[in-house]
Amino acid sequence: MNASRILRSLGRFFRPISLKWRLVWRLVILQVILLTLLIAMILGALIVTGVIPDHYEGRAVEVLQKVVRRDDAGELVLKSTPSLADLREEVPDLWFVLRDEQGHTLSEGTVPPEFTRMAAALDHIDTAKLVWKKGTTLPAATVQWYDTSAGRVQIFTGAQGRFRVSALIYATPGIFTEVILPVGAVMAVATLLVIPLVVRSAFRGLRQAAAQAEKIDIDERGVRLPVERIPSEIAPLVKAVNGALDRLDRGYERHQRFLIDAAHELRTPVAILNTRITSLPATPERARLLQDTARLSTLTDQLLDIQRLGRQAQSFSRIDLVAVARGVVLDLAPMAFAAGYEVSFEPSRAQLFAKGDPTAVERAITNLVQNAIEHGGGAGKITIAVNSPATVEISDEGDGVPAEERERIFEPFYRLKPRGHGAGLGLNLVQEIMQIHGGRIELACIERKGACFRLVFAQA
Repeated sequence: MNASRILRSLGRFFRPISLKWRLVWRLVILQVILLTLLIAMILGALIVTGVIPDHYEGRAVEVLQKVVRRDDAGELVLKSTPSLADLREEVPDLWFVLRDEQGHTLSEGTVPPEFTRMAAALDHIDTAKLVWKKGTTLPAATVQWYDTSAGRVQIFTGAQGRFRVSALIYATPGIFTEVILPVGAVMAVATLLVIPLVVRSAFRGLRQAAAQAEKIDIDERGVRLPVERIPSEIAPLVKAVNGALDRLDRGYERHQRFLIDAAHELRTPVAILNTRITSLPATPERARLLQDTARLSTLTDQLLDIQRLGRQAQSFSRIDLVAVARGVVLDLAPMAFAAGYEVSFEPSRAQLFAKGDPTAVERAITNLVQNAIEHGGGAGKITIAVNSPATVEISDEGDGVPAEERERIFEPFYRLKPRGHGAGLGLNLVQEIMQIHGGRIELACIERKGACFRLVFAQA
């Protein structure tokens, strides 16, 4: 269990992040590196030019201010720390005088002779800097009161100790509080807020291309991804996708032309075959041949209707589903009676309107009724119902559709009975007709025996 949690955590950690945030984090790292290099260059230049000397006035004061303490008797003492040891090592002749407001003093080393009088007169001095040469900013010694762990303590010492970068904060706190910190805050805000906005703006062309790509569909051909405002690094990919779409459109057009030409070419031999079969003597074999040629003729007409509707989907009119379904019942009832079925027509209203092509809708309903005659078991009742708001249901009392087959019955050339009649295109063609009409076909779940197909139309 723990191992699986660790693997899931690692998977989330190493999951690819968006390109936008990759760029943001890389810009953040670049800024940190550049800022570090800039500070290092500035400090190096200041040290080389002598602006920051090898030693400075604050080193001894900085250390002494941190290590001064009071013992149990209230006397001033120094706490042994690594920084104090380093200072004593850096400055072998270290000297200083510490005193508090109560007169307690603590000193170490030998005060230079030139400062002896000043050491004796600390009661009369609050703050002082001693500079020997004119034009030199670095003092030889300083006197100043500081707040420490032992209270207010006056520190008198020389400008002793080597310069350290960490001392820059102590020596010049105003630079960090008034310059570096505000600049750092502005850079942080710019990094976390402005840079994502800039990157988002740069990717606006990609978002437009993605929105255009969502419109690509088999019925919406000719759509291409825009190349305007696309980053030059991604433009070749967009152009390659557009080229692939061009090739797909050309292939689809060739496929469509082939279907139309094939359907037209089939019409003539099917009509000739039907005429020759009609001239034969009336026998059961002749009846079966006529039924087969009728299926071929219907299939040919359906293929042509599909192609026609695909080009004229915008010219749909308002049709009465009750009238269309009634016409199909009147046409196919004799065939159903002859096959051993009862037929029931059950409209919920006198008229129910939908948008569509009446010929195609008639073909869809006809196909489903013929499917019920074929697979209804040769007995029972076939029901054609027209319900509100705009649905047509065709049900039978046969064996129904097995649960494992329900996902595949709408696939082209798929047949429940491999040796049955038909090419396995009937339900697929009905599905195509409903999609062109903006509707759908459903295999309704019913408790009674048999299958029930429901056509759901968009209301007029």
